[in-house]
Formats: sequence, C-alpha cells, structure tokens
Amino acid sequence: MARSDLEARLTKLEAEVHYLKTAVDRESTPVKDWRAIVGTFADDPMFEEAIQLGREYRESLRPKSSSRRKAPR
Repeated sequence: MARSDLEARLTKLEAEVHYLKTAVDRESTPVKDWRAIVGTFADDPMFEEAIQLGREYRESLRPKSSSRRKAPR
C-alpha cells in the first residue's frame, strides 16, 4: 500500500474514532432531573419509613385546629 493511501485511511479512522467517542460521551451524560431516579426506591421499606417520618414532621408544623368554638356575640 502506498504511503498516501495509509495516511488517508489513518485520517478516516481518526475521524471515525472521534465520532464514536463523541457519541458515547453524549449517551453517557446523565439526565439531571426527576426522571433519572423514578423507581429507584420501589418497594424499599427504609424509603417508605422516610416518607412517613417526613409526613409526620410536616403535619407537626401545621397549626393545631382549635376544638373550642368562639361564643356568638
């Protein structure tokens, strides 16, 4: 094979490798929103407990409703 043929093939291969590396990098970029973790904690008892504790905490911050009614004027 002539030197010019080898150089042309090498240039073409380098371009192909660059294209493939770019494609792999593009596909491996993680999704940075809620869809990336959907289903991660399915059927996880510790996660369910964390959800319950969070709910109880938020409810504890709510103002308590008064059971006494104001007297009519």
